[in-house]
Order: sequence, then structure tokens, then C-alpha cells
Amino acid sequence: MIHIKTKKEIDLIRESCKIVAETLVLLKNNVRSGITTRELDQIAEDYILSNNAIPAFKGYSQGGNAIDYPGSICTSIDEQVVHGIPGGRVLKEGEIISLDVGVKKNGYYGDAALSVAVGKISDEKKKLMEVTERSLYIGIDQAIENNRVHDISAAVQEYVESNGFSVVRDLCGHGVGKYLHEDPSVPNYGQAGTGPKLKNGMTIAIEPMVNMGRYEVRTLFDGWTVVAADGLPSAHFEHSIVISNGHPEILTVC
Repeated sequence: MIHIKTKKEIDLIRESCKIVAETLVLLKNNVRSGITTRELDQIAEDYILSNNAIPAFKGYSQGGNAIDYPGSICTSIDEQVVHGIPGGRVLKEGEIISLDVGVKKNGYYGDAALSVAVGKISDEKKKLMEVTERSLYIGIDQAIENNRVHDISAAVQEYVESNGFSVVRDLCGHGVGKYLHEDPSVPNYGQAGTGPKLKNGMTIAIEPMVNMGRYEVRTLFDGWTVVAADGLPSAHFEHSIVISNGHPEILTVC
């Protein structure tokens, strides 16, 4: 069921989203060769807690045999698409890392992600990141009142595939608000003119996950880390938005 948010709810979501955005800026500024993903996780956790908020991912359960998520953020490197668990891995020159942050404050969530280069990266990785980020904004442009969810999806898919990359199909964006994951699902592929109608007061997280190679993915033994099945790099960008006065407003900005 899709929940249309009140102005008060949107203001609370906005507050959480602002902390998400600030955390991502802080993380981006700390990405460098030699730092561990655990160190980045601690930087994020400390900042979120200092704002009287809660890291939304820590302890998150997806059921099944997977452990509850142990990190405050997701740190996914190169062929890791999403949900990489922070630990002792040291970042190396030439890698790209997706940083995904969720925050809960006053009962409402914000969620966003970006991919960052570790030092100098290849031209192919630069293009992958540029296309993925651009596809996010192309998708956001379709999030207008009376459009359909899959207008977002189709716009992302068309742009990504026209640049020779592929969109991950096993994972998607989602509604966000009182829960971290709400209806509707927002896939990154689909047929324009289909899916639920977009309405004022809807808050959704749009998040293209784009593979350099094929779109197939698999999950590692830890039950969380999703990787490109062909081992090629992947990039990930995400914003939480609200549809207000007929148009999208990005909430995960400082």
C-alpha cells in the first residue's frame, strides 16, 4: 500500500534526509587509498549519532539465514553492486566504492547513495559512474504527478543501455518514510506508462544500479553482498525525493 505523506511527515523525512546527505559528503571527503571500509563506517556512525539520529541499516533484518546487517553503512567496491559489509578491506587506487547511507530520526527514514573514485580510475569506470549518476537525474525528472512509476524505470533503462551498460534487475528503488522500504517498488527497467500513478505527497528512493557488463547478479556467502555475476564493475547512485506541487524535490541534499 502506498502511503501519501502529510506535510508534517515530509518535514520529518526531510530532516533525516539532510543528515544522510551530510554523511555522504563527509564520507566522500574521506575516501582515499589506504583507508578501510570499517573506518568509513565509524565516521558515518559517529556523525549520525551526533545528530541524535540512528544508522538505519545497523541491525536491519532481511529474514532467511542472513545475519542482521552489522554495519552502519554499505560499502560496495568495484564488482560489488550493493550491501557490501564494512570491515578490514583497504581501499586501493583505481577502485570505485558505492557508499549507501540510511538514517532514522523521529520515526522517519532517509536513504541515499553515491559512488566515489579512489584516486585515479580508468576511463571506463569514469564513464560508468557518470552514466549511472546521470540516469538517476533522468529518472527523477520523470517523477511528476500523474506519471507512472515505470516512466521513471523506462527513462533510466533507456539512457543506461544507450551508453552500453546494463541495469540490475534483481534490485530496485522503493518508497521511503515511516519504514526504510515501503511501496511502491521502483525498478530501473520497465515499460513507460505502466505501474502505480505518481501523486503529490509520495516519497520514494530512486537508485539506479548499473553494471559495466551484464545485468545478472549473485549474493555472496555473507547473505548480503550482491556482486555482478560477470565480475565487472558496478556503480550506484540514489536520492530520496518527494513529489510536491506536481514535481520532484530531492530531499537528500545538504
